[in-house]
Amino acid sequence: MVDARMPRLVPVAGGDVRSAAGADVLAVPVASAPPGEAEPQPRPGTADAAVWLGLNTAVLAEQQRFTGRAGETLGVPLPSARDDGVGPRRLLLLGVGDGGETALRRAGAALARATRGADRVVTTAGTGLPPAALRAFAEGLLLAAYTPPRTGLEDGPRPAAEVVELLGVDDGPALPRAVAAARATWRTRDLASTPSSTKDPAWVAEQARALAADLPGVEVEVLDADGLAREGFGGLLAVGGGSASPPCLVTVRYRPPAGTPQRRHVVLVGKGITFDTGGLSLKPREAMVPMKTDMAGAAVVLATVLAAAEMRLPQPVTALLPLAENALGGGSYRPGDVVRVHGGTTVEIANTDAEGRMVLADALSYADEQLRPDLLVDVATLTGAASLGLGRRHAALYTDDAPLLEQLRSASAATGERVWRMPLVEDYTDALESEVADLRHVAAAGGPSGGSITAALFLREFVGRRRWAHLDIAGPGRADKDEHEVTKGATGFGTRLLLRWLEEGAV
Repeated sequence: MVDARMPRLVPVAGGDVRSAAGADVLAVPVASAPPGEAEPQPRPGTADAAVWLGLNTAVLAEQQRFTGRAGETLGVPLPSARDDGVGPRRLLLLGVGDGGETALRRAGAALARATRGADRVVTTAGTGLPPAALRAFAEGLLLAAYTPPRTGLEDGPRPAAEVVELLGVDDGPALPRAVAAARATWRTRDLASTPSSTKDPAWVAEQARALAADLPGVEVEVLDADGLAREGFGGLLAVGGGSASPPCLVTVRYRPPAGTPQRRHVVLVGKGITFDTGGLSLKPREAMVPMKTDMAGAAVVLATVLAAAEMRLPQPVTALLPLAENALGGGSYRPGDVVRVHGGTTVEIANTDAEGRMVLADALSYADEQLRPDLLVDVATLTGAASLGLGRRHAALYTDDAPLLEQLRSASAATGERVWRMPLVEDYTDALESEVADLRHVAAAGGPSGGSITAALFLREFVGRRRWAHLDIAGPGRADKDEHEVTKGATGFGTRLLLRWLEEGAV
């Protein structure tokens, strides 16, 4: 489904712009003016296109105040005679800014949006780029081409260009890796965008089975509600108790081919609340509307493991998806309840709308005790406090493991999925003390106001001595509008970051 909707990228070793004859669009790159210069700078193919088409692109840019900044576009309709196939139907000046990876990612995104619905697009924007820069450009193009699937329509509008030919680009590894990363992000977005009228825990589990069915080295296990009760997953059972759709735990394991030098075992845990009403601590109506995306963490870790298998990475990795619907019903758990989670820890419930940390507590404890990973990372749309503090473009990153921190920061820089390290403030642990249980899951009244910090401290109680990091993606996991490679709605944030981390070798 995803592949059929994505534009097809075609590398073309030659760089002659005349190969764009008959194309819907020929896009040529223009850089912003360097220090000390006043005019934008043409890049490969721009001057050749101007000569071929008889245009003065410098004058056009000046007339339209086109500066070449990253993501800026200027469309130039060509004479109707071009319909005879002599040239393209439209020329597009594409701003590539300073030519850095961030600028090229934005340029790729702008190209995707400016050419929606085209059959054939040709561009010289990738000519001569080093692999990392080419990958950034291609990822931006593919990510911005996304539109969510439309329920009830067999044939929705085609969201993107059918084919994009990249002139002057060799058939190397950069494009396949870009496609794999973008495909994984599309999967995350598709899963998180699916309406909760369709998407209950059983549906997500079935999607995991279907997507993994033909992938070598991948196994999927589903622990249903009866199994959760036998194994002591009290957090999942409490959160899912008010819903007619029972909770479950999905485990997706990828093991590299035999003979592959083995790396450390990574376990990824993703919050999987398929809809969040807040339970008895009911959310306001406005806050409830986007809650179909509250399982974005589970979608991220599932898509990451599937992509690792498709790319045949030498990294053994397991995804845990604790899935539940936090509904309002006769079986709902209550403020004041004490819940025994996996491993035996008792938790005093203060707010049923802090359900994500309860299902994560179960999954993290299970990972620590049963899977025994070398590295453990959880991903969750966990706290509004994280988005209040960092806005909508940074995830809150918590870890005291210096090497792991630097690895995740490196992956963040490479993908443009930005993270900001937050402190695990030891003084705040007192706020999780309870008079009736081992822990409170929400800080006591009058305690510290760092809600994202206390949530991370709570999760830390369940990881044992494992090397661990927590990503709170409540801010960047959703977007109110399109912006560069980010699309409105479920963004898929974290998928490319974790995949790049695995590619670079999680150690």
